[in-house]
Amino acid sequence: MRIVSLLPSATEMICALGLEDQLVGVTHECDYPPGALQLPKVTHTLIPKEATSGEIDRLVRDQMKTTRTLYTLNLPLLKELRPDLVVTQSLCDVCAVAQEEVQAALAQLPNNPRVINLEPQSLSDVFVAMGRVAVAAGVSAEGVVLSLTSRVDGVTARSGMVTHRLRVALLEWLDPPFSCGHWSPELVRLAGGVEGLGVEGCPSRALRWDEVIAWHPEVVFVACCGLNVERTLKDLALLQSNSGWTDLAAVRSGRVYVTDGSQYFSRPGPRLVDSLEMLAHVLHPSVHPLPSGVPAPIVVNRTSVGSK
Repeated sequence: MRIVSLLPSATEMICALGLEDQLVGVTHECDYPPGALQLPKVTHTLIPKEATSGEIDRLVRDQMKTTRTLYTLNLPLLKELRPDLVVTQSLCDVCAVAQEEVQAALAQLPNNPRVINLEPQSLSDVFVAMGRVAVAAGVSAEGVVLSLTSRVDGVTARSGMVTHRLRVALLEWLDPPFSCGHWSPELVRLAGGVEGLGVEGCPSRALRWDEVIAWHPEVVFVACCGLNVERTLKDLALLQSNSGWTDLAAVRSGRVYVTDGSQYFSRPGPRLVDSLEMLAHVLHPSVHPLPSGVPAPIVVNRTSVGSK
């Protein structure tokens, strides 16, 4: 089977299912596992590389009024790859190729490939999505999903011993600030925290800074969608310049963290479990040890950034 993935999380699912050798095309953002970097890229972005976070936010808002996507397909390459299976998504209006463009492109392919359209809203939905991909590819997801759910159950059981659930602000963007959404508030709950700005199963939303202040977060965890740590740290001054920043309990206690939001939290794939374990360790390190292979986030003090 020849498989094309139109989103990074699907690429990670496909490879976790042992189908990496059948993957023939990926998006320009697919960078894990490392072998995906060597595969043909069937998409490209309309976002300028030098754009600031504020400019990206404005570009997203403008684009939503028109074509509702910031990514486009390389149709000639897609035809050349002759996929039997295409995995795409309809969850986010701006983070992947629009469903209408995908359908129009596939209608031009001579071999009429099968299309799997993923729309996970929760951690369990991610596991269901992996099962759908496995069935379409003719393999079993049982072992992989069992391993992942076992790790989730371990975190959940340990969190049950927590006597104080910390108030958490998990931010997905900084200019303007955005709450987390979909599965991320669930991850906070499973990790032993309370997310008062985002809602489980609902999209992220732009926040007023006074909402963050009113929540009195004991932990601020920054995982900007699509941005790595280095890029996120450039925007950190936007948070630190807000009135009341140094008065937050999270800041006073040194519990502000930054992680790679491109690799973790924003990809609804197997590494959401890594994200859960990372967050659980940050919230309750004496209860949740950091597993081998899961990176520790960067810890931020009141005025600067330092390694944990």
